[in-house]
Amino acid sequence: MQDQQSAGPGPLFWIFYLAFIGVIVAGMWKTFVKAGQPGWAAIVPFYNIYVLTQIVGRPAWWVVLALLPCVNFIALFIISIDMAKSFGKGTGFGIGLALLGPVFYAILGFGDAQYQGPAAAGGGVSAA
Repeated sequence: MQDQQSAGPGPLFWIFYLAFIGVIVAGMWKTFVKAGQPGWAAIVPFYNIYVLTQIVGRPAWWVVLALLPCVNFIALFIISIDMAKSFGKGTGFGIGLALLGPVFYAILGFGDAQYQGPAAAGGGVSAA
């Protein structure tokens, strides 16, 4: 019994885990490409946050906000809402991006949404 417990996750777990990671990377990659940014930026830690700020029109110092404990939740929520608005989606979709990123980035990347400009800089869809 103890040998089974110390064996760790089995191969089926790793197959599902890698598939899940693949969906996350593919969704963000396609979203970045739609916004005119390099797709490979989605897989580079910290740089992908910088690219997100550029897509939504926030200043580069927002990367620091996104890395600070406690503040990062608020900053990433705002970036997610701006990302949704930059693609012509509403605030509800932005909250979905923040809470269920893998699903909503796949919808954004593989769906018919078109990049409309940085929402935070006033180039995206207005909140009217």
